[in-house]
Amino acid sequence: MDAALMEIDIAHLQALYAAHRYTVTEVTRWYMGRIARYNRIYRSVQTVDVKGALATARREDQQRDTARGALWGVPIVIKANTAVEGLPDTDGWAGFAIPGHEFIAPRDATVVARLRAAGAVVLGISNMPDFAASDTNRSTAFGRTGNAYDVRFSPGGSSGGTVTTVTSNEAMLGTGTDTANSIRMPSGTSSVVGVLPTRGLTSIGGIAPLDWLRDNTGPIARNVTDAAIALGVMAGEDPLDFSTAGATQKAQPGPYTRYLNLDALKSKRFGVPAFFFTDSYAVMRPETRAMLMRALTQLRAAGAEVILDDALLPQSFMDQNRKVNTLPYRKDGADQWLAVFGPAEYHTGAEYTAATGVAMPAALVGTLASTGALVATSIPTPQARLRDDPQAESNYFAPQRASLAQYLEAFDRFHLDGLVYPSAQMPPPDETMGQDGELSSGPHSATGFINRIGVPAVVVPAGFYPDGLPFGLEFSARPWKDGDLLGWAYAFEQTTHARRPPVLIESGALPIAR
Repeated sequence: MDAALMEIDIAHLQALYAAHRYTVTEVTRWYMGRIARYNRIYRSVQTVDVKGALATARREDQQRDTARGALWGVPIVIKANTAVEGLPDTDGWAGFAIPGHEFIAPRDATVVARLRAAGAVVLGISNMPDFAASDTNRSTAFGRTGNAYDVRFSPGGSSGGTVTTVTSNEAMLGTGTDTANSIRMPSGTSSVVGVLPTRGLTSIGGIAPLDWLRDNTGPIARNVTDAAIALGVMAGEDPLDFSTAGATQKAQPGPYTRYLNLDALKSKRFGVPAFFFTDSYAVMRPETRAMLMRALTQLRAAGAEVILDDALLPQSFMDQNRKVNTLPYRKDGADQWLAVFGPAEYHTGAEYTAATGVAMPAALVGTLASTGALVATSIPTPQARLRDDPQAESNYFAPQRASLAQYLEAFDRFHLDGLVYPSAQMPPPDETMGQDGELSSGPHSATGFINRIGVPAVVVPAGFYPDGLPFGLEFSARPWKDGDLLGWAYAFEQTTHARRPPVLIESGALPIAR
């Protein structure tokens, strides 16, 4: 089975099923066997649902002659902030794993329900940092996840558990969430494809919020075709997420595989935002710049034109983009989530504290300093409900419209189809060594501008640094052009064939620090 299933894609797996070469139960056991071998080293899967996964597999084997969904028999993992009925929903935090008071999800998140309905087999829950608020993958609930290409190095965060699981063939695909870079940056560190859809194409209903007005969810897979299939399954309107209203009419028609064309890059124009060379948050390292320039050469060889211009989304764009103020509404998002998806014991922060004696964390009461930081502010931001806050227009909606207008004006002025840039502005760091005298906080990325304006982006493998760690190239597009975006990623993938699976170790590594 190793030869047949390593690096397999959905189409080939389902062909094996159709030929009765393997059962879903056999394939599920194979993936769980890999988790058993490697999880103690890489710590990417927080919860393995042996009973539930095998029950699903047996049921599908009994129904193998009935109509099959797009993900029938496909083993997947779900990120630990996304509700899976009956399984721990820790959000990476030890406070939701207190014995006797565990956060057990009472129902599936919307995207999980859709993945199950399409036939996916949920193997378990992937690890993540507390509240998804980190660029690396340290969790107080489960410890640190290592990079599959070198366990000493960071896989990035906060979807680092999913990317390590998927790239190491411990699952075929998985879900990620992204508030500022958390699908895309870790996908780049791990030579996988990560899709951040247009905000509203997929629902965040049932996903623990970090910043619900910027949070998003999408698939992580080893190839663009599998990611496109999974995105089609996950997409859809949901009354639990107001941003999805009208998405069916706005989105490009599916299935998304219809956009996967080998010639999709020919005659297309892409621009590199100028702020990537100047932004102080994550200054591009020389080795990353070299990898970007190599990727741009490959794009041109595939028939695309690439524009480098100091006037193309300069630093002033980022200055405007950062005026999109979602801080006053973080508690609002957390309150809505707990009210619907909290366990029976607590549906509010006050009920949680009464039950456990533990204060709700800054991330869930609105006092987190900023997305990507776990430190509470000394002066907490006053919290309000978005739907009845008279300042919502000036805080959030108007600045968002202004920033999106700047983004689209650049597309029009430079006649662009899309943007292209590194998924992170630095290589993955060695987490056994300090960075600037401090504990590593992961590879950093200045790609949160995408989340503030809600446009789509995708990361595709684009080679390896000299030390053997992956580099990812990110594309972004106009809103609701998710199909076109996947087409560009597919053409780049098929032109470069840059992905190379990791060589995993089973022993000899130092224990991963918790």
